[in-house]
Amino acid sequence: MGVDYQYVIEGFITAIQPANILWVIIGGFLGTVVGMLPGLGPATAVAVLIPVTFGMEPTSALILMAAIYYGAMYGGSRSSILLNTPGDGSAIAAAFDGYPMTKKGQAGQALTISAIASLIGGLFAIIGFIILAKPLAAFALKFGPAEYFLLFLFTLSAIVSLSIGNMVKGFISMSIGLILSTVGVDLQSGVHRFTFNIPQLSEGIDFLIVIIGIYAVGEVFYNYMSLDRIKKEKKKVGTKWITKEQWKQSKWPIIRNGPIGFLIGVLPGAGGSIASMLSYTTEKQLSKHPEKFGKGAIEGLAAPESSNNAASVGAFIPLLTMGVPGSGTTAVILGAVVMLGLKPGPLLFENNPEMVWTLVDSMFIGNIFLVILNILLVGLLVRILDTPPKILYPLILVLAFIGTYTLSYSVIDFYILVIFGVIGLMMKLLNFPVAPLILAIIVGSDMEQSFRKSLVAHDSFVNVLVASPVTIALVILTILSICYPFFIGWLRRRKQSRA
Repeated sequence: MGVDYQYVIEGFITAIQPANILWVIIGGFLGTVVGMLPGLGPATAVAVLIPVTFGMEPTSALILMAAIYYGAMYGGSRSSILLNTPGDGSAIAAAFDGYPMTKKGQAGQALTISAIASLIGGLFAIIGFIILAKPLAAFALKFGPAEYFLLFLFTLSAIVSLSIGNMVKGFISMSIGLILSTVGVDLQSGVHRFTFNIPQLSEGIDFLIVIIGIYAVGEVFYNYMSLDRIKKEKKKVGTKWITKEQWKQSKWPIIRNGPIGFLIGVLPGAGGSIASMLSYTTEKQLSKHPEKFGKGAIEGLAAPESSNNAASVGAFIPLLTMGVPGSGTTAVILGAVVMLGLKPGPLLFENNPEMVWTLVDSMFIGNIFLVILNILLVGLLVRILDTPPKILYPLILVLAFIGTYTLSYSVIDFYILVIFGVIGLMMKLLNFPVAPLILAIIVGSDMEQSFRKSLVAHDSFVNVLVASPVTIALVILTILSICYPFFIGWLRRRKQSRA
């Protein structure tokens, strides 16, 4: 299953045919639009369009679905940056510093650096796909329950340790998220937990409702409390061209986190949400000024944007090489691939190499088209900020309620949405970090199941920690992430005492 570069070249020739370029453009545009709508992610867009692909040639169908996927990675951050309303889970981290940049009058620059970071991250991932598809697929197979549990633990410990100024509040926020992730039917025992006899809670609380509630509804509640000040701030939209200093601050975070997102995307089930959050925490740890994160640090926007787009490309590796979906969207694509009469796995590279490499090469074209489209749309998008707040905020609420209803068509979700809107408002007023809560809800269920499965497989918790070289490495990283803020604080105190 080694790479035959002749097929790569032939795939590029096929990808640039007018019909395939048209599907790239259509898919990229649709993905961008759908990605901007709260609650409607790429998986929904692909699922809706599956019937359209039935009469299509398999290669074109795959190109269309892939373009929708990574197009939504671009689009999801648009509403995060402008309205503090993430389009889907992978766009959460874009709100942390993207929305503060908008409030500082840098909306155009935030949208531009987001598009550039997504392009570079996507191109890194495509090159990585071409070179590393086989060895990375083999590495992903080594991740069992113990490895996944410790990966999730490391991610949570990293984001809590970076709750600048108050790790206790970060830990409380994370704990609330983990508690909320236990709501629903226990997948191993079948017991209903914390459902309060409400049937709609048997499947748990959808983390997208939590995201929309805390960010969109909570932000609207907060802004209504200070409407005059917000009205003045939102008239500033700034230029769309980034400065040399901003590029200097962003380039290394983009370059570093593209590969991180790609590697996380390769892990089955990890997805862009974990990739973007892990990249954000990593960049915050590496920064000389972590206190600027969450207040409009451009590198805090560039890092997760590079990572989540790279993850969307990486997710195709387990799909195509093993027939294992790397994310929720690739799970939908897997169903479509099977319906098209194809069988993903190692033999796909042997039996249909032209199709595989045409798909991969089309991603080059798609990413270039999308960065041009998104930069051209900057001027149009920032006009949203000129909308009077008394009109804009009700529209955000309408989008939030529509997006929530389309998730499961349940009225109960409206109540949950409002509850988390109030929680988001209280967390903002009390200065509690939101990121640990969100990440804990996203990974909590998978983390619990991985932990319980690993205990069954390895008999004791100690054996889980030393189950493989990967687990040992993750344990060390977790300890270092917890000790890091204490070490930095000690260094600062030492410097101050010397001064």
